[in-house]
Amino acid sequence: MSIVVKEVTKQYGSQWALDHVSFEIPKGQIVGFLGPNGAGKSTMMKIITSFIPPSSGSIEVNGLDISDNSMETRRVIGYLPEHNPLYLEMYVREYLSFIAGIYQLSNVRSKVEAMIERVGLGIEAHKKIGTLSKGYRQRIGLAQALIHDPQVLILDEPTSGLDPNQLIEIRGLIKEVGKEKTVMFSTHIMQEVEALCQRTIIINRGKLVQDGETQSLKQLGGQTILQLELDQIVNEKVLSQLPFVLKVNRITDFQWEVVAKGDEDIRIKMADWAASSPYRILTMNVKEQRLEDVFKDLTSAQS
Repeated sequence: MSIVVKEVTKQYGSQWALDHVSFEIPKGQIVGFLGPNGAGKSTMMKIITSFIPPSSGSIEVNGLDISDNSMETRRVIGYLPEHNPLYLEMYVREYLSFIAGIYQLSNVRSKVEAMIERVGLGIEAHKKIGTLSKGYRQRIGLAQALIHDPQVLILDEPTSGLDPNQLIEIRGLIKEVGKEKTVMFSTHIMQEVEALCQRTIIINRGKLVQDGETQSLKQLGGQTILQLELDQIVNEKVLSQLPFVLKVNRITDFQWEVVAKGDEDIRIKMADWAASSPYRILTMNVKEQRLEDVFKDLTSAQS
């Protein structure tokens, strides 16, 4: 495993920022790390990257305990923090050369130019960082996290401030990097997670509340939503009183959303009901739940 987190806690006085959190991430996996503001996401990332120590528990990166091997593990980690710290008076090439020097890289000039091209900084590379937009500053942050070719990439809100075109480009870059590296990133944009992550870890108030394949998590709501169109107007009570129905939402006089408990496909039950009623079903589709809805259910239930 590239990252192994075991029973990690972090306390600030009487407040638990992290409460016995455990998970493992293998090489070649892109993992979304989600949670509301204040859930402990950034704290966990800072602990993994050795910026702050845990109160208890252990973390291994590429088989090395970070407490005993902080310098060695930092060399194999690329980190973009939430508040991207940059030297605004430095030029783009100057800054990336400075970062390459910290890692004692050889062939600095060629590696800087390759990274500028890779993250799409070419047209801005001659400018001072302080003159650039937030989106381009994020690209510089990604470049400094990648320049030493790390095996593990930790990204805290990497797409913050990017316009739609930049989002597509950075998504492609993260997906490409994830083929050969371990990528863990936090975001509040659920579409990012659905587009990039094979797996999603959700924490709330310092505790891990869910960990699983991203597509599977959509089924955790414990409900099935059926989109239904009938051939005539029906009273809401007729649908809501069916034994397998939790609630109904009227879209138009003929179209409804029927919510049923559990993950059972209720189309057969609905068809059986229609066959013994004066109503006929014109269309019927199971609505796929959004990750955003599951996230809301999991985190609000723990609040």
